[in-house]
Amino acid sequence: MEGEATDFFAATFSIEEEDHTLANSLRFFLNKNPHVAFCGYSMPHPSEELVNLRVQTTGKVTAMQAVKAACEDVSQVCGHMRSTLQDAVHKFQAEEAARKR
Repeated sequence: MEGEATDFFAATFSIEEEDHTLANSLRFFLNKNPHVAFCGYSMPHPSEELVNLRVQTTGKVTAMQAVKAACEDVSQVCGHMRSTLQDAVHKFQAEEAARKR
């Protein structure tokens, strides 16, 4: 519309069926991003599985790009944690099998 400016550098994202676990992780990685000026989240009501994530950037990247990068960071950390845990479980199982022989 004429006279209406769209700001791609500030946005609020509503994430359904999520809680503090994901929201706090995203907030952590967004705040580590030097191109993010502000990031915070709120949950409208404890019984409602909805997170409102507010992101404002410095203008070098869009809010969507910053959130996407944070999601990728969370995914990488979760993948690393999973493989580390699996390695530890396999090592423990091998040690237990050797001990029982």
